Amino acid sequence: MNDRANELFKEGLKHEESYDFESAKKVYKELLANVKDSKTAEKTRSRMEDMDDLIAEKEIYKRIDENGKRVLTDIGINIAESQELMDILVEADAIDFESDTAVFVPLKRDFIDRCLENIPREMPEDPGMNCFGTGATPPFLKRPGDEELRAASKDEFKRIVQVVGEHSDTAGIFSLPVAFDKSISSYEVAKLMEQGFAGLKMTTTKAMTDDEILFLKGKDHWLDGTSLITSLAPMPTMVDAFLRSARTGTNLLLLDLTIAGASGPGSPEALLTQIHAQVMFMMVLAQTVNPGVSCMHGGIPGVVETGGDLSYSSRHQPLINAAMARLNTWITKFPSAQSGGSTSISEMNETAVMESELSRNTLRKYGSHIIRHSLGAMGSLNFFSIEKFVEDCEREKRSCKIFNEAPKDKGIIPLYFPADDKTLDGIKEIAEKGNPKSAEHTLRNVESFMKWEKTINDAARKKLYYPQLSDTVIERIRKGEMIP
Repeated sequence: MNDRANELFKEGLKHEESYDFESAKKVYKELLANVKDSKTAEKTRSRMEDMDDLIAEKEIYKRIDENGKRVLTDIGINIAESQELMDILVEADAIDFESDTAVFVPLKRDFIDRCLENIPREMPEDPGMNCFGTGATPPFLKRPGDEELRAASKDEFKRIVQVVGEHSDTAGIFSLPVAFDKSISSYEVAKLMEQGFAGLKMTTTKAMTDDEILFLKGKDHWLDGTSLITSLAPMPTMVDAFLRSARTGTNLLLLDLTIAGASGPGSPEALLTQIHAQVMFMMVLAQTVNPGVSCMHGGIPGVVETGGDLSYSSRHQPLINAAMARLNTWITKFPSAQSGGSTSISEMNETAVMESELSRNTLRKYGSHIIRHSLGAMGSLNFFSIEKFVEDCEREKRSCKIFNEAPKDKGIIPLYFPADDKTLDGIKEIAEKGNPKSAEHTLRNVESFMKWEKTINDAARKKLYYPQLSDTVIERIRKGEMIP
């Protein structure tokens, strides 16, 4: 029976790896009814304890995916002032002119579904799960002993490329790490990155000429980072650049950095729903002008600290980005790139490096696809430091070794993602009022992230996963700060 029991247990884990928790639960239930080996029974009970929570969590992600589409059909995107976008979608017969309930311009559901079906789910140069790297294009390069705030020069950017190339065994994606001055162009930057780093790369093409953007076309190891929608409306300065990238056929990384309670809803579910809707609108538009163009989901939910500033030191930041990643890896199957592994601290010190390490480890344990901004970024994405990048890489090598050597019988860790049955009402209220800060839904959810963290903390008191690898939750336990 022991051999059969071990086979069944491995079968249950495989179902978990494919996010089929209903099937995993059936396997574990059968095991518990028949197993005699105490060790196998203990491992099985541990997994069985998590199944109902994982099943419930997956159902919420399904609802977020569905409600994201309903945002586009029932609430709409405020594109009425963009004649070019209106013309494109009218010509494609994408707009639901029969709707009498939408706040803005609604899309037809069948059109949305057809466009999303066109998006490739496979990446030829997929770096795999838990891929950490640079990114965010902070405006300032951090220089030891120099407090002047300025972008990187051409020589400094060359040095950055050299250092990142030397750590290509750790950095899974070389995303544009810092802004640069007029001594070098966007095209020259891309060529330097191409020469110095063989893996997956991302840059922005807005400042490139029509000829220069062709440098990225047809290259599976390049992503063209672009954006269009914020607060349910297009950014006028991004329309031309977005459409050019989509029509050119570069591999699009569609970025949305909506911040809870500031530029988007205050509850975790509503925040992810609005971000997902906005990214899907960009996907639909890209597929409308160029069917089949590659689109990566770049939804990056942000959280704030006391005072309202974006906070990468917040313990909620890796949690909400892990949930965003799960929406895609579990449900939509879109290639996905989120944010984490950074800090709000602007000085290169042990605390800044430790906060980044704990954030990466939290994302690693919950499982994410691609995480940008996690190596070298600091000051809530306002600075890039070569020194911090090198130290982050050293910490990341150590964390990977510990994680890879840990027993592989832990299964998937529940995130206990909180439900919000008023998600669509909240997003519609914000759309009508024009500002999440004045919405009743936002006020009702002021403590929603804190309550979610407490749920995770309470569960961690009973069972820890990978205790040999510290993360944001374990660090709170060690400090005796389990209650937010």
